[in-house]
Amino acid sequence: MAYELNSLLGRLVGFRLYSVQFVLDYVQLRFDGPTDDMPVLTCDVLPAVTLSGQRFSPMGTGWTDALRGLISQNVTATDEKTGIGVKVDFVTGSIQLHPTESELVGPEIATLNGFDDRSWMTWRPGEDAFEDL
Repeated sequence: MAYELNSLLGRLVGFRLYSVQFVLDYVQLRFDGPTDDMPVLTCDVLPAVTLSGQRFSPMGTGWTDALRGLISQNVTATDEKTGIGVKVDFVTGSIQLHPTESELVGPEIATLNGFDDRSWMTWRPGEDAFEDL
């Protein structure tokens, strides 16, 4: 069965970002919310962050503060498609994963897991929402 874009990512709507963990060369975003699910979005490629209308790139000044600024905000929408990659919107900002080829650091871009039904998704270059890479 083919993966349906935004089907799993869309389940984050209504969840709250409660933790951002910086781990050597990747970041994990942890969510809690209206169900017993405890989703984790592991970003092997660091996401761009928009906060209060200002965009922050992973290697730019203020990026970590902007990412931390999303903590405690609820997910309001998600988008997953070619040309956009993976985008998670919050009340005052968003994170977006759509790396260039030079930003790819391994075989995976991100993984979403932590749902009670054990649903998960791993995004890779050339597949699904990243078929343009």
